[in-house]
Amino acid sequence: MHVDVMRWIDHWVGVPLCFLLTLFGRPFRHRPTSEGKPRRILFIELSEMGSTILADPAMRKARDALGAELFFVIFRRNAASLAFLRTIPEANIYTIRENSLFTLAIDTLGFLAWVRRAGIDTVIDLELFSRFTALLTGLSGAARRVGFYRFHNEGLYRGEMLTHRVAYNPHIHIAKNFIALINALSAPLDQVPFSKTLITDDETTIPQVAVSAQQKKDMRERLTLLYPDYDPTRHRLALINPNASDLLPQRRWPHAHFASLARMILATSPNMLVVITGSPDEAAEADRLKALVADPRVINFAGRQLLTELPALYALAEVMISNDSGPGHFAAVTAMPVVSLFGPETPALYGPLGRGKALFAGLACSPCVSAANHRKTACRDPLCMQALSAEAAFAATRPFLEPTS
Repeated sequence: MHVDVMRWIDHWVGVPLCFLLTLFGRPFRHRPTSEGKPRRILFIELSEMGSTILADPAMRKARDALGAELFFVIFRRNAASLAFLRTIPEANIYTIRENSLFTLAIDTLGFLAWVRRAGIDTVIDLELFSRFTALLTGLSGAARRVGFYRFHNEGLYRGEMLTHRVAYNPHIHIAKNFIALINALSAPLDQVPFSKTLITDDETTIPQVAVSAQQKKDMRERLTLLYPDYDPTRHRLALINPNASDLLPQRRWPHAHFASLARMILATSPNMLVVITGSPDEAAEADRLKALVADPRVINFAGRQLLTELPALYALAEVMISNDSGPGHFAAVTAMPVVSLFGPETPALYGPLGRGKALFAGLACSPCVSAANHRKTACRDPLCMQALSAEAAFAATRPFLEPTS
């Protein structure tokens, strides 16, 4: 389903259902309980692939500090993102198809049975203010239900499903907000709001993925198929990710800017190659960008690798320049630095957790999306992205292209 259709359903169907469950579903609501410890914790995050990386520090804290077994619910098209770090065992992942209302309804009913078979005692709703996930949380049957609550903020009604109401803080990184959800489980039960804890930057580190020599060899062979002169002992790679999800297309940097940046990168050395990454359905757009650059050292690699194979490509590259989207976060599992381009969203909340630099023009209208507007903007002309010049992006990129020895 189109993202705007899903937003419409979440509002016009989700709000009445949340109200009815709040009104008539009192057996589903409990005060925080001190009985026992969380043993089987379910995380719910459906719509953003990059968020599975940003939530990983919180999930590892739940596993290591609480000794809990972890479970996850996610939209099926995004499930591959959980395979990067494998913090959640594959057998403990439940997927929901969102391609139609029928499959969404069928899989939601299946979830209600699955969550009980799994013996879930705690649910962590990672979504900011989705009514659908609020309903999944409220109907889960779990004794502990943790999520972000609006308190005295206007709008974004989600009913009264939570036992642990955590104050969402738009002034700290989302990874720290996720950790605050876990901290709520260890806080005094009468605390209002949860959770009054200090979360340091050290708590938001991402573990590195080991890439084998064979995986690197296989990736080099794929590059050679597209660029026969590729010599890994001589050529150096700079990656470009020009796409962003349909959830917020205003995040896309203009192709003309990407093309100018690619030419600047290629001009630094005759041994530099620019590799355009993306999914299979982004290959045609990548071809248009390649034609715009008009240089044989540009490789269209869109659709040439599985999502879980990206670390092998990242392990070969010097740097990636990316819109604010999933790949910028996926790169945190490797040592490759990322130059991330922000406009409608702020890097203070969603900056990648790995190495690199975030660029942000800071226009008066930016950022224009937040939890308060369901991450939907009225903007049709994202000058905040156009204001990020190719020269500024190159200045941020160039230090990562300098030889290390």
